[in-house]
Amino acid sequence: METWSFPDGSIANLVERRQIFDSHQDVNQRLQAHSSLMQRLALDKEMEGHQGCVNAIAWNSKGSLLISGSDDTRINIWSYSDRGLLHSIETGHSANIFCTKFVPETSDELIVSGAGDAEVRLFSLSHLSRKRSEEVAIEPVAAYKCHSRRVKKLAVEAGNPNVIWSASEDGTLRQHDLREVSSCPSAGSSNQECRNVLLDLRRGAKKSLADPPKYCLALKSCDISPTRPHQLLVGGSDAFARLYDRRMLPPLSSSQMKMKAPPCVNYFCPVHLSEHRRSSLHLTHVTFSPNGEEVLLSYSGEHVYLMDVNCDDKSIIRYTAADVPKHFCLAPISGESKRPLPPAVPSSYQLMHRLDVYRNLVQAAARILEEGSNIYYGIEACNEVIDGKGPEVGHSVRHECLCIRAALLLKRKWKNDVYMAIRDCNSALKINASSFKAHYYMSEALLQLGKLNEALEFAEVAGNLASSTCEAEMVATIKGHLVAAEAEKVKKDNEDTPRSETRHGRLRSLSDVLFRAELNSPHSESRYEREDSDYEEEMELDFETSISGDEGRDTESSILRGSLNLRFHRKDDSARESSSIDGAEGSPSSSSQNYYHTLQPEVAIDMKRRYIGHCNVGTDIKQASFLGQQGAFVASGSDDGRWFIWEKRSGRLVKMLAGDEAVVNCIQCHPFDCAVATSGIDNTIKMWTPHAQVPSMVAGGIAGPETADVWGAIEINQRKLCRNRELVLPFEFLERIRMHEFAEGTLHPFECAQS
Repeated sequence: METWSFPDGSIANLVERRQIFDSHQDVNQRLQAHSSLMQRLALDKEMEGHQGCVNAIAWNSKGSLLISGSDDTRINIWSYSDRGLLHSIETGHSANIFCTKFVPETSDELIVSGAGDAEVRLFSLSHLSRKRSEEVAIEPVAAYKCHSRRVKKLAVEAGNPNVIWSASEDGTLRQHDLREVSSCPSAGSSNQECRNVLLDLRRGAKKSLADPPKYCLALKSCDISPTRPHQLLVGGSDAFARLYDRRMLPPLSSSQMKMKAPPCVNYFCPVHLSEHRRSSLHLTHVTFSPNGEEVLLSYSGEHVYLMDVNCDDKSIIRYTAADVPKHFCLAPISGESKRPLPPAVPSSYQLMHRLDVYRNLVQAAARILEEGSNIYYGIEACNEVIDGKGPEVGHSVRHECLCIRAALLLKRKWKNDVYMAIRDCNSALKINASSFKAHYYMSEALLQLGKLNEALEFAEVAGNLASSTCEAEMVATIKGHLVAAEAEKVKKDNEDTPRSETRHGRLRSLSDVLFRAELNSPHSESRYEREDSDYEEEMELDFETSISGDEGRDTESSILRGSLNLRFHRKDDSARESSSIDGAEGSPSSSSQNYYHTLQPEVAIDMKRRYIGHCNVGTDIKQASFLGQQGAFVASGSDDGRWFIWEKRSGRLVKMLAGDEAVVNCIQCHPFDCAVATSGIDNTIKMWTPHAQVPSMVAGGIAGPETADVWGAIEINQRKLCRNRELVLPFEFLERIRMHEFAEGTLHPFECAQS
């Protein structure tokens, strides 16, 4: 094995450096999440103590204690030193606990929880007995009942023992000052009168970047920057994570009147998701990196994406709605074009040796492309060359590698691979604007997207750039595919025309049925108000549900299943737009109309890295986390019971572990040690430490190495992603079905499933 096979160097060298130089902190941080240790992770302890899904885990600041919250409405406190249960607290919540935290700077005596009963509760551990595993029911020192829907996430600020933030599916993020009141609402008041709303996003969601925000953003996650605590990150029921500056937000308000969503500092969204109008696309988790310079977004039915926060960095890709088509394809170059940039010159023998290794990787990827097998390995080789920690490769090698990776992505056809191929083609064209391969693969990518006219333009230019009979035959083949696709499109349009002319009588809308049931509920007036809805399609619905049993690894085990028979009669778009803006508040004022007509184009930040392999469709609390104090690795749970670790810089998968019988939801790295806690549908918490004898990509638990094929497991997950989220009902429909058809706890332990 070569000395640089681990991109972060040798552990022995790091330890020696720590002994010689006075740089303990930097070396310790690098050692905590060294790649060789990540590849040695194995199950250390399975911690038992809950009686339901464990939906939340968090460390205290010292790393000596771990707190967990569960469907059993208990909070457990665990000792890190011996993995033992110290306290099990009956919280009094009437529904699943989704989030729990230690309050900073309180000597770990104050803890807080948020649950599906829409309550936030604060507890003091100072009067608990020192005896271990004592099951006690203690009264909360504060209870905040001002939310109207499930509380999905809590946030605290390091060094601040006085304030807690709670994010709820009611569209509000509230700020609770522990110095002011011990409970809210006060006696005789309604929850709408509590003046603790920091962010009112009940008119904050949007379907695309071009749309004005006007729908309720059901918040799923929030985070406070560890280095700039005035920065607040939120994510919810649309595709956009939002960064706010708390210093620029309006004063705290009540929820009696819906407010316009305050402007955010930045939107974060991969450009290829910014115009997807699928209402099912939403975020399940958002988080800052340890240094506050990056954010990590985990999407339902999608992948995990890394974004930059620093707006001054010129390498960050910013875009508006008008820029989206430009990012999908640059204009093809038909005339004289600039020459490729000169290659970089290595300055040492060691660098030349590494560049030779990179050239060999590119050649191996080219062979894989030609043979059509082991495509994943070919893409990983290209990732190492383009995004690895080695030296910057020359422009010619980089161009070749980008084109090969684009071709491999188009062959693999995993979810959104085509968009990644377009990004590579654009990057290759910036290096060499007269590249035949870049134009050819861009044409193939646009063909897969159904953009036939644009694909033909690139095919024509590729034909002009062809320098051999083989390249000319490749262009002729893709032109033949374009002709066939165009004929199929015309045939389909002709078949659909008679159907569109058919008229049906008005059907009762699903939203009418659900809202009427909601209004007839005796608790509807105090608990839920009708939110503005964009989903007023008329339909008939036949919905049946069942719980899946043990049907093999290829199916999502322990997930609520159903069959739907729908007939849609969509309203006119313009009428629906106006009714959505009016909502339940009557005719809009002139100022409201001016707001929507004068809204300036908003800017979003594009992804810089994508992490693939896991599956996130079954639960809406699935986390993606940074590992280590330097955040050099990224981890996520998965619906197949595994959890995945990637190298942050390159996106390369370094570890896959079996962590649950059904679904892994939560992953939290120890603040200082190389130890990771995970939880999910199982009633237990797993602690992982690097005690395996040899580093490997795959490992199970104490039973030994896992025998499953890594790439086969990933392939199954990608198929699940492609087939599960394209055919579901809009988010708001599913939310109301869950609320009205199933009482909390009746589908135990499936309450953490997608709304």
